[in-house]
Amino acid sequence: MDAMEKQPLIESEPTTLESLRNRLAEARATLTTAQRDVCTANQEYIRAWSQTRRGRITRWLIFSLIMFTFALPLTGILYLGLTDDDDYEEYLPRRVPLEAHIMSKCPDARDCLHDLVLPAMVNVSHYVDFKLSYIGKYEEDEGVICKHGESECLGNILELCAAKTYPDPKIYLGFTMCLSRNFSDIPNQELAQDCALEHGISFEKLNQCVSADDGQRGVDMLRDSVLRSAEKNVTKSCTVRIDDKEWCIRDGGEWVDCAGGHEPKDLVEEILERRLQHTSGRE
Repeated sequence: MDAMEKQPLIESEPTTLESLRNRLAEARATLTTAQRDVCTANQEYIRAWSQTRRGRITRWLIFSLIMFTFALPLTGILYLGLTDDDDYEEYLPRRVPLEAHIMSKCPDARDCLHDLVLPAMVNVSHYVDFKLSYIGKYEEDEGVICKHGESECLGNILELCAAKTYPDPKIYLGFTMCLSRNFSDIPNQELAQDCALEHGISFEKLNQCVSADDGQRGVDMLRDSVLRSAEKNVTKSCTVRIDDKEWCIRDGGEWVDCAGGHEPKDLVEEILERRLQHTSGRE
């Protein structure tokens, strides 16, 4: 065998740590260069592809999708902010009208508020449009006549002023209930001050309402409330009406004409059912 045949296919070199490090460095440099070349080639391809018809269409679709994703929520916010409440109120569940017709110095009104209305309102105050109206008699010559005398008329005005000055039912209904616990003392100033303090009401503002226009504003408020009760054919204190219809009456210490029940849970269920009927469109 000649000398050429005796030579190894791969020339043997001494393997040292330094030589291995050099080879590794060369390999890394070569890989980095290759990656850079691939990236450059890819960018050139994308640039060229984007100029084609298909590329332009794809870019437009992607841009439109991004704009739609961000613009839709903003459009909804702007719509709600710029339109009147009435424009979309019809799509929201309504507040069920709930009204109690009372006399401020009537024990039946006290029991009705304490045993039925107030406990129910704890659970459904945010589902109802609550209103207190007052029962009396109105004559052109004499004005409003209250069953329990002039002191009751003053008590009615005091409670109406609380509702006008503090429209939140949780405030003015609590104040009215506080007065009714000692209804025989209405309209005693000390009682009114104590109840106002208990429910976060400014007695000064309350007094300003009662005495405004030399007391005429309060008289007008009472007249309008009494006329409202008369218009609804309500004569008994306390009469509870839901959705403009009579629902239950407390009269002579008894519950009468309460087909749906007279417990707080009955009133709550009735309100929730009527709200559901409106929401589902079955009413």
